[in-house]
Amino acid sequence: MSIVHKIGRRKTSVARVYVRPGSGAITINKKDSKEYFGTDVLVYKVNQAFLLTETVGQYDVTVNVFGGGITGQAEAIRLAISRAMCEINEENRLLLKPHGLLTRDARMVERKKPGQKKARKKFQFSKR
Repeated sequence: MSIVHKIGRRKTSVARVYVRPGSGAITINKKDSKEYFGTDVLVYKVNQAFLLTETVGQYDVTVNVFGGGITGQAEAIRLAISRAMCEINEENRLLLKPHGLLTRDARMVERKKPGQKKARKKFQFSKR
């Protein structure tokens, strides 16, 4: 098996993930995952697909991620890794789908409309 390349998105974050057989090292923007994220919750989100498919330590992951905040980036990486795990073994889909790891969370910040203060907030109406 060669390198599997997948893309994951969440809010304004885009993650390109390259998965190859290896020792389980996860490199995000040329840093270790624990160093890049810092919190255990975000590191767990990134590793969640490997934990559910029981493949921890079997694949090396290289990630290029940009845009958004660290939580959006972690969830974009999680989606991309989940998609890669499905391409590696089709049976992984049955393990990941019930946990919602293959669903693209499309919630984004709504754009600001012209003539308004924010996306939905209107200026206060005055009768006179």
